[in-house]
Amino acid sequence: AFATAGVEALRLFDAIARAAQPRLRQFNPQELANTAWAFAKAGVEAPRLFEAISEASLPRLADFNAQGLANIAWAFAKAG
Repeated sequence: AFATAGVEALRLFDAIARAAQPRLRQFNPQELANTAWAFAKAGVEAPRLFEAISEASLPRLADFNAQGLANIAWAFAKAG
């Protein structure tokens, strides 16, 4: 059961990544940080998603609060 749940979770994360990528410019800073954090925390490799989050975040870093900056930094460090 655990293995099946893991496969389902990976499929879900993959679907989320595909759905989120074209919309990331609409995400607010907290949503960007939370998305990166969730993928990193789950240990899901999603290099294209992280690249897209980076591109969406860079021009708006001044809009992130301290917690958002810390969360996105942690997520990118954890994701490698």
